[in-house]
This record gives sequence, C-alpha cells and structure tokens, in this order.
Amino acid sequence: MRFFDPHVHMTSRTTDDYEAMAAAGVRAVIEPAFWLGQPRTQVGTFVDYFSNLVGWERFRASQFGIAHYCAIGLNSKEANDANLERPVLDLVRRFACKQGVVAIGEIGFDDITQAEERVYREQLAMALEFETVAMVHSPHRDKKEGVRRSLEIAFEMGLAPERLVIDHNNEETVEAVLESGAWAAFTIYPHTKMSPVRMSDLVERFGPERMIVNSSGDWGISDPLAVPRTAQLMLSRGIAAEAVRAVTWGNAIAAYSQSGQIDVAGLSQEPVIDQRAMFEDNSVLRGQRPRVGRAALAALAARAEGGQV
Repeated sequence: MRFFDPHVHMTSRTTDDYEAMAAAGVRAVIEPAFWLGQPRTQVGTFVDYFSNLVGWERFRASQFGIAHYCAIGLNSKEANDANLERPVLDLVRRFACKQGVVAIGEIGFDDITQAEERVYREQLAMALEFETVAMVHSPHRDKKEGVRRSLEIAFEMGLAPERLVIDHNNEETVEAVLESGAWAAFTIYPHTKMSPVRMSDLVERFGPERMIVNSSGDWGISDPLAVPRTAQLMLSRGIAAEAVRAVTWGNAIAAYSQSGQIDVAGLSQEPVIDQRAMFEDNSVLRGQRPRVGRAALAALAARAEGGQV
C-alpha cells in the first residue's frame, strides 16, 4: 500500500526519516510553511525558508523516491508581527505559483486575534485568485471556535468547500467540518492531538469521505511514520482496505491535485532514484555509494527489514 503524508515538516527531519518513510510505503508528502519554534525577526529568513521548501527539500525527498510538494503561507502564530506582515504576504504571493506549491498554507488562527483574521483573509483571497487550495491550521486553544470562524470566513469570501482543508481536527470539530463540505484532516501525534486508535474510531463512525490522515512530523516529539502506522492499525481492526487507502492516499490526492501541481499518474508509478544527482553542488550522500534506479527502493526496504533504518 502506498501512502501520502499531506502535512509533514520535513525540514525538521533527517535523511534516516526519509529512508524509513520510503521503506514504509510513503510515496509523497506535502510540507506546509510553518513556525520554526522561535519568532523570525527579518523578512530575509522567510525568503530563505520558502526557497528551501521549493528547492533543496524537494530535491532531498526525491533522492529517496518521495515526491515532495509544499504549501506557502504566513503561519498564524507569526501573523501577529505587524513589522513582518506586509513584506511576508508579498513573498507568499511571489512563491505561491512556483512549481510544486499545492496550497496556500498553513494559515488560519492561533490566538484568534484581529491580526490573524486580517492575514487569514488576505491569504484566502490569494487562494481564490490563484484557484488553488487553502490549508487551514486549527488553533490548539479554543479549537472549536477557531474552526467555526475559519469556515465562516472562508465561505463568506467565496472559497468553495472542496478547496478548503481544515487541519488538526478532533472529535469536537469533525462533524462541523464534514457538514460544511470541506476536507477534514487529522494529525497523529504520539501524545497529543489524535492517536491512531482515536483516528480509527472516527473512520469507523463517519466513514472515509473527505477524511485525511497526516503526521505533521516536526521539530517536536512526533512520528513521521504516523500515516502508515495508523493504516496498519485500521486494517487490523477490520476497516476495509478501500477506506484505509482513501484516508491515507486518495483523499489527499483528490484535495491537493486541484492545484494542478500534482502528477497523479506519476505517483502511481515506482519512482526512479538517482543519488548521483546534485543540488547546488551538494548531495545527500556522505561518502556512501549512490543508489540508482528502481532497485534503490528495494535496497531501502531491505535495509529497513534488517533493522538499519
């Protein structure tokens, strides 16, 4: 079974993570722009960060047979910095149409402030203008109200529900999101947000339609293998393989291919890896023999089986 992790912050992960993900069947990822753990103080740091998402990180993923896409946006936490708001929003507009960008995101609310709403509205307007998808972060505090406001504003501005992905849902918000016609995405964390068990419960209760599973693997305690692990649990509980494929593969493709940036047919094929390739005179290798061709994936799988990944 192939997997698509449509919300994972690979900039914070290692090449070991890429190897393990490829061996577990992860074929594609989406990396949304987000907060890096401490506030950025200069617009230049956003330039370099966005450039990394559409450049080096895209290349790095390809070296392990994983298609890397990204979402570009001013995240809700840093939307409260009045000095950065305007120049960073100008950057979002500049990067939003680059190759591999499948959404404006992650955007939305953190503390549900006026500044966050203003920035959210402007970025929704970009999603409308560019006819792409909006990936919306739901707040950690007062999540139910944050989701309600996010949906209300998006529909008020005319965004079609099928172009709206509300992320980090839980049992309190899932019904409102599904009833709205938007996509309901869920983050599987080791100790917070959703667990594989709770996610399986929701799929059993609501079915797989417009439900999306992701790992949001980042710089904190998180699991970049959360999607395949959750799929495995669902199958062991007797959830139909077709439903599992929908929430861990098909629904993400259906949602984000609306951007026109995803080669859907290409994702169904085995990737061809060429680790001889270079990016800005750099490679992912450190004296190791490069893997080339489809056999490279078999080597990754064998290495994982032997406990080396």
